[in-house]
Amino acid sequence: MINDIKRANKREELIIAGINEISRSGIAAFSMRRAAENAGVSCAAPARHFGGKQGFVAAIIEYVNSQWHDEQMRILSECGSGTREQLVAFSIGYIKFLVEKPHFRSILMLKDESLDHTYQSRGKTTQLTLDLVSKYCDEVGMDEQTRLRKLYIVRSLIYGASLMFDNGELPYNEQTLEIVRQSIDREFDLP
Repeated sequence: MINDIKRANKREELIIAGINEISRSGIAAFSMRRAAENAGVSCAAPARHFGGKQGFVAAIIEYVNSQWHDEQMRILSECGSGTREQLVAFSIGYIKFLVEKPHFRSILMLKDESLDHTYQSRGKTTQLTLDLVSKYCDEVGMDEQTRLRKLYIVRSLIYGASLMFDNGELPYNEQTLEIVRQSIDREFDLP
């Protein structure tokens, strides 16, 4: 049992080192050897834990998706049951997650043809946004064109605010997050 715990800890350390490696070098220059070195393990450890580069990257993506999924469930459990309230709370939670975990953001936003074809769950990180926008638009009778526009605007506000916070163009504080929250909420009062 102790060996299983040590193995799980080593695996997570490798995954975190792998996230940092992708953030620094990108997916094309990703080095299992550098990730192992940064995790303080032998260069053979990633192969033992993940098989190869594709398995290692898949484990990284699964880990980040799992962290984001857990955060989504926490956000939804803490807000009311109204779809619009959930949508706004989720959007602000997503901004916080992207800003507070910039290394995870590099994985969530990763675009790579080989991964898109071999690892299909990558695109599911923003599925809840789509589902909530669609559900709310259905509830209030908005047509398909309006739903697509609302989805575009909400996602633009999420990614734009995240980028502006990250670049220092906006101060990352509760007051500014409230402005973003009001902007997202107000969007659903507009035609």
